[in-house]
Formats: sequence, C-alpha cells, structure tokens
Amino acid sequence: MVAAADSRKDLTTTIHLTALRSVESSLSRLIEESGPELIQVLNALAENSAMLVSLIGPSKGARYLLEPEVTQIGRATTNEIFLDDVTVSRKHAQVLKREKRYFLQDLGSLNGTYLNGELVSEKPLNDGDELQIGKYRMHFFQGGKVRA
Repeated sequence: MVAAADSRKDLTTTIHLTALRSVESSLSRLIEESGPELIQVLNALAENSAMLVSLIGPSKGARYLLEPEVTQIGRATTNEIFLDDVTVSRKHAQVLKREKRYFLQDLGSLNGTYLNGELVSEKPLNDGDELQIGKYRMHFFQGGKVRA
C-alpha cells in the first residue's frame, strides 16, 4: 500500500502570478479621470518634492506628500502612510529621499512590495511608477513637471 502511494505522481504545481497585472487605463487617462484638481496639485509640486497618489483601488483619491527623508508605509498607525488592511505588514515599506532621487524599499514585509508589477527589495522611483502594497495601489509623482 505504501509502494502504491509512492508510485503516484504529484499532480500539484506552484505558479507565480506576480508578473500578471490587471488591465487598467493608461496613467494619463487615470489622471484625467481624477479631475482637474489633481493636475493642479501635481503641477504645484516643488521640484525637490514628490507625492504618492492613489488613482485606483480602495483608497482612490488619497494623496501622500513625501516630505521627510524617510516616509514609512504600513499597517501600524505610527507610519506616515497608514494602510489599514491585513495584507499590509505593520512596517511594510518606506520611501527614501537621497539627494534628488527617491527610492522604494521593502522592510521585510510578508506579502512583498511591488513596483510596476515587479517584486522589489529596493529600487529607484521614476515619475508615474505604480507601487502596490497589499491591496493598495499608488502612483509616484515627482515635482517640477508640468502636466496637461
């Protein structure tokens, strides 16, 4: 009986869905759909500042100005960006400002931090990049740019 069980092949497999992303509107269309106020806010950002904006998902419309050198993101209420969901670790990720560049850094979170659909530990941020932390999706915008 044990021999019969051992001779059966395991028919289960693991697939990774991290590379699959839902089909969404283009970034410019998402900004346009958010209304003229968002474009005014983004155009008013100083050259040495940045902002995370939730254009889709559960916190749609939320804006987070990235003022300090380190902006912590997570489920703990002590974070600068508080995301209230069990898919988010207490200390999930942070945005670091080094000179004039911004970087996204995962803090050893359980579910990972994604940048443009790619699982990252640390990576530089570029204007328009999409961050996904748990079920929250935010876009990064750097100041000093004119958006129509």
